Amino acid sequence: MLEGCDFEQVYLADANLTDANLTDANLADANLTGANLASANLTDANLADANLASANLASANLANANLTGAILASANLADADLLGANLTNANLANTNLTNANLTGADLSGAYLTDADLLGADLASANLTDANLTYANLGAADLTGANLTNANLTNASLYGANLANANLTNAILDGMIYNPPVTDDFGAGLLILGLALFTLYFLWSAFVVGQDAVRRGRRRR
Repeated sequence: MLEGCDFEQVYLADANLTDANLTDANLADANLTGANLASANLTDANLADANLASANLASANLANANLTGAILASANLADADLLGANLTNANLANTNLTNANLTGADLSGAYLTDADLLGADLASANLTDANLTYANLGAADLTGANLTNANLTNASLYGANLANANLTNAILDGMIYNPPVTDDFGAGLLILGLALFTLYFLWSAFVVGQDAVRRGRRRR
């Protein structure tokens, strides 16, 4: 049982902690480089300034964890639960955060260059002063997120939901954005497509018919 244990500044590089229960554990300044923490429970854990570069945290529970200043560069956080986590000034460059739950998380000042946030839930997240250059936020939910002064240069937000998001003074140079397609909108496009196809079919039939008539007249 590792729950609530004090591992401050401990060296756990490449350690296998799959499914470990580290709830309330103190891992501040710990070296977890390349560690396997897949499906681990790190709820309310203190990981401030910890080094988790290239660590595997897929499907891990990091709800309300303290990751202030943590290094998570190139880490795998796919499907991880980071609800309400504190990631202030964290290094998340090249990090895999696909489908991660970051609802209400504090990512102010975080470094997210080239991070993959495809399908991530960032509703009500704080991304003030965050660096998201070249980040992939496709289909991400940014409803009510605070992106004040965020750098979104060349970021991809294709299909992302930015409803009620705050983009005050955000840098949007080269950003790719297309609003999400709703069910009603998608149905409308389908109907329009079918209508255009029908018109094209009727027009083609008319042209072919007219051509046949002309050929018949010439033979006479």
